[in-house]
Amino acid sequence: MKKIFTGMITVFTLFMTSTAVFAETVVFNWKTLKFHKPNCQWAQKCTVNCTKVDKKEAIKHGGKPCKVCGG
Repeated sequence: MKKIFTGMITVFTLFMTSTAVFAETVVFNWKTLKFHKPNCQWAQKCTVNCTKVDKKEAIKHGGKPCKVCGG
């Protein structure tokens, strides 16, 4: 029983640390200040004012999530 509990704690810890390490990348439009998930139809159409950034950076610069994909 103790081995199972220890194994579950290890898996949970690895899951939580791995999700914290990887930042979510979004496509941020610097003109409209909207950010999109990379597979969003509007992100794919945006070519001039858009760059890929971390979601936290987009929010820090005043970005708002896309109403279609939720950013």
